[in-house]
Amino acid sequence: MGQIVGSMHMNVAEVFNHRRKRKRSTDSSLGKDDPAQLDTTQPKKKKLLTTTQYIYKALFKEEKNSDVAVMALDKVWHLHKVYLSQSPYFYTMFNGTWREAQQNFIQITILDDRITVASLDAVFGSMYSDEIEIESADVISVLATATLFHLDGIIDKCAEVMVDNISPETAIQYYEAACQYGVIGVKKSTFQWFQINLLSIYSKQPNLLRHISIELMSALTASPDLYVMQTEFSLYTLLRSWMFLRLHPDYDPEDPVQRAEALRTQERLVNAGVETHAPSGDVIQWTYFTSRMEERSFLATPEGQPYVRVFQKLRTQYLTNHYMDLKIIYNDNIIPKEWLYRHIHNHWDALLRIDHGQEDCSPQQLDDEQFFENCMRCGRLLLEPGYQKWRWTGFNFGMDLILIMDSRRLNIRRHHRHEHERVLSLQTKRKFMVRTTVTSINAQRQAVFTQTSEICSLSLEKNEEVPLMVLDPKLVHPLLISINMLVVMPPNQSFKEVVPLSEEATTSFSIPISEIGANSDRPLTPSSADDSAVFIGDPEPSTPSSPAPRPRIAWSASETDGVCGQLAC
Repeated sequence: MGQIVGSMHMNVAEVFNHRRKRKRSTDSSLGKDDPAQLDTTQPKKKKLLTTTQYIYKALFKEEKNSDVAVMALDKVWHLHKVYLSQSPYFYTMFNGTWREAQQNFIQITILDDRITVASLDAVFGSMYSDEIEIESADVISVLATATLFHLDGIIDKCAEVMVDNISPETAIQYYEAACQYGVIGVKKSTFQWFQINLLSIYSKQPNLLRHISIELMSALTASPDLYVMQTEFSLYTLLRSWMFLRLHPDYDPEDPVQRAEALRTQERLVNAGVETHAPSGDVIQWTYFTSRMEERSFLATPEGQPYVRVFQKLRTQYLTNHYMDLKIIYNDNIIPKEWLYRHIHNHWDALLRIDHGQEDCSPQQLDDEQFFENCMRCGRLLLEPGYQKWRWTGFNFGMDLILIMDSRRLNIRRHHRHEHERVLSLQTKRKFMVRTTVTSINAQRQAVFTQTSEICSLSLEKNEEVPLMVLDPKLVHPLLISINMLVVMPPNQSFKEVVPLSEEATTSFSIPISEIGANSDRPLTPSSADDSAVFIGDPEPSTPSSPAPRPRIAWSASETDGVCGQLAC
């Protein structure tokens, strides 16, 4: 028996050994003769569906073994409670004492217009998968749906998509959605984007500008971090356009027909000898405001009341520093004259104090909040590196301040030339407060890197130049420069809390202008010829008086029908 078993073991070993040899021989011959044939004979690998993919396909797409049907927006999804319970919305529904816990058909009433069938399908599908694809065009709908079902993971993913895709076309919608659904990160990012680009972009895109809400525009106007390109007057003209566009939703300045009509209107005004000081695209809105047959300001009218809080945030004290700016603002009659007269009064008071050398006129002992609420905001865009020098126009309380960008250093200089001494401060030293911000932006005009200095107090002698900031190497062009500056102590601005409904008593002040400098110890007789007043202007003496009533445009009957009739003046 043992011999038989041993013989069987040997025979089996020989058989398997022979088969192995034969297989090696066959493989060897194939490798030598036809390598391509070898590839076709080897078994091919087949990629099987992962568990997640199988679950998504079988349970969500094919709706197998569904134990609950969900109906919303007239569409029914056959789903599974165990997967829906990932959402706190459905978990509470299925595990509480709600009636739906015992039902296999649930109808959801959708009250949010942003939620769509496509967004519902995407969010339901994400509960069966470990990923979700969100397009920037659909992100708000997905965010709204995820907020309804309290899916924090999808909300965070939506926030990432929104922050990465902020642009002029999306910024307004993203900001409004972030406010509605409480996405703090998106709200902060879009607001910062608006601070950088409001004046640079939206002044050139009126059909986007009109969609900025009053709440958002009020917050931007008040922000000390707003990049005001050039001066505060630039912001005023933007607000004027924005208000006009919101009041006239059917007006389209980009429409060729309406643009041609604006050109014809400008020609008629030029032929009538009227100076508009506005490009043709702004003539329609200029005519609308200046041709009103009322003495009260536009903000005092029922149409202007909703916009009062925005113009209250405007730094109107810096709108009276340039003759042409003041002339345009006075003719627009949007801002109450009482505000303008108060500012002129405060400016004259400050100039007299500066001329008398009173230290209390220079800004001092101000906290950050006071500085940011009252500082002047100026900005500039530097496209390329290199030596650049500029000033912002307007009378700056007798100081001619020049900004100089030299290589990687930003300096400020108190420029003083003898031929301009009569309009410049003669004080040996002048004090002021300043903060500097420089931002590098990308192609989407998003901030890549920002460098901000502390609020510092400077005291400059005539023609003295000091550095404001040494630029960080991470700052690359194009660069946005923003300067916050305070030259004199800020006066009380509480009078802006009231918009006078009548302009009859606008020249009455709490302090008569004749009493300004009444406590001055300056001698009545100049001590030298250099201290005497120098007269510049018409030789005819004039009596100080209140500003004349706002001039009106004299329209002929045909012109009134042709222009004001179209504008509903």
